[in-house]
Amino acid sequence: MNNTFIHETAVVDQGAQIGEGTKIWHFCHVMGTAETGKNCILGQNVFLGNKTVLGNNVKVQNNVSVYEGVVCEDDVFLGPSMVFTNVINPRSAVNRKEEFKTTLVKKGTTIGANATIVCGTTLGEYCFVGAGAVVTKDVKPFALMVGVPARQKGWVSKSGAILGDDLICPETGEKYSLTNGFLRPL
Repeated sequence: MNNTFIHETAVVDQGAQIGEGTKIWHFCHVMGTAETGKNCILGQNVFLGNKTVLGNNVKVQNNVSVYEGVVCEDDVFLGPSMVFTNVINPRSAVNRKEEFKTTLVKKGTTIGANATIVCGTTLGEYCFVGAGAVVTKDVKPFALMVGVPARQKGWVSKSGAILGDDLICPETGEKYSLTNGFLRPL
């Protein structure tokens, strides 16, 4: 049994690949070459552009547009009204569709409400982008990013808990190691 749900007000163009167990809610639009993995959730008013890819278990909250060039790996969380871009220097009178830049959102990443991700960046595994932050450059795995422009404020665990100086997750007890500026689970 597929158990995929597409609300009657959603538009899913012919050719779109929708994974088993995915739920697409009110007023969404999924373009014909978009792909979702299994068990994704697209909240109200979500747009998935052509050539976008969502891995398994991706949660896209209300009012998010995922434009061509964006790839989200498994277990990514896209907060309400967060924004992706796909052109560095857009102009209404200049067609730059051949200049779309790829944005890669790695496994387990969380992007908070109203954050902006400038195109051409890679967000490392399990990083956490705070609400309203503006990411203009690549983000390290497990980094906690806040502000405009976004700057690293600390580290988070796989479960999203902020790590203290001991680098032990306060929720799970998982231990981490910091080597050459990169955090890794032990």
